[in-house]
Amino acid sequence: MNLFKLMKMKIKCFLIIVITVCVFNQTIQAQQPSTKINKKHEAYRDSLKQVDYHYTFPFMGQGAYNKGFDIPYPVGIMGNFVWMEQGISVNNLQLGLETKNVNIDMTPVDFIQFGDNVNTSYSVNVRPDVWVFPFLNVYGILGYGHTKTEVNLVYPITLRSVVEQSVSTYGIGVMAAGAVGPVFFSVDANFTWNKPELLDKAVPVRVTGIRAGHSFVFHNKPDRNIAVWVGGFFMETGSDTYGQLKLKDALPSADGTKRDKIVSDYYNWYDNEATIPQKAVADRILTPIVERLADADGEAIIKYGLDKQVQQKWNGVIGAQFQYNKHWMLRTELGVLGNRKSVLLSLNYRFLL
Repeated sequence: MNLFKLMKMKIKCFLIIVITVCVFNQTIQAQQPSTKINKKHEAYRDSLKQVDYHYTFPFMGQGAYNKGFDIPYPVGIMGNFVWMEQGISVNNLQLGLETKNVNIDMTPVDFIQFGDNVNTSYSVNVRPDVWVFPFLNVYGILGYGHTKTEVNLVYPITLRSVVEQSVSTYGIGVMAAGAVGPVFFSVDANFTWNKPELLDKAVPVRVTGIRAGHSFVFHNKPDRNIAVWVGGFFMETGSDTYGQLKLKDALPSADGTKRDKIVSDYYNWYDNEATIPQKAVADRILTPIVERLADADGEAIIKYGLDKQVQQKWNGVIGAQFQYNKHWMLRTELGVLGNRKSVLLSLNYRFLL
């Protein structure tokens, strides 16, 4: 055997040994999180295996306890406070007008341009839930809140409108959860209908949350822990929005001086910048509205339709939960890393049924 073949065989053997050691080491490391148990918790886990679980929910609950899994109590009710601020985009605006003597149907006004528009809201909701399986939770949502929308027009005139109104919410959701070694994960999706008082119909909202984290168990109290997580939050709203409001509610800050400036800016645009097609639309709907504003007719009703959507559908979240025992949990979550900012505070009580 020549020197070249001998060296080639030695290198091959060396590589096989290195690969074998690496794979074996990775296997050992991968197994550690799922098999290593703190000695102080072994007695607690053994006691779980002896549980005689005769409750209806969750299905397969007895099997989970037989394997030593500490599953949450199946039924809960959660109270949540949510504050949120996010940018919104507005397109395909239509306007109409209704007074004692005038009724103008919805008219597309596609040349109106918007700047930065912001929605700020807070709500309180109640969320009853049940773990149908140890890995699947189903819940309902019922809430009430307040919303403020700031809309900024930049063309044909500069105008800021702020509308505040109450909102009622109801909906359903589902969450799947599990764990890989020391890391837990969850995928949460819900569908709600949100009815602002000034809109004709409820606005559908679809939300999805993806989270991954770790629980730090108290040494002397295995049913007490602190969990932390990071994740992503997705929101999408129904785009078609129709409603109506009084002129005085659309422009609540338009006192005499501001009102005169809005009227003056409008006619300046109309006389010096507007194209013939724009004037045709303005004559039908914008001029009548400005005339009502000039006459201080705050009772005139502005009808509107538009496509509204959140500016950014995804943002990041970070959160934490303190579980005092299997009955009581306190949670908080912050929306970060995106156009949407949010704060969640919640208290959860769980029980057997």
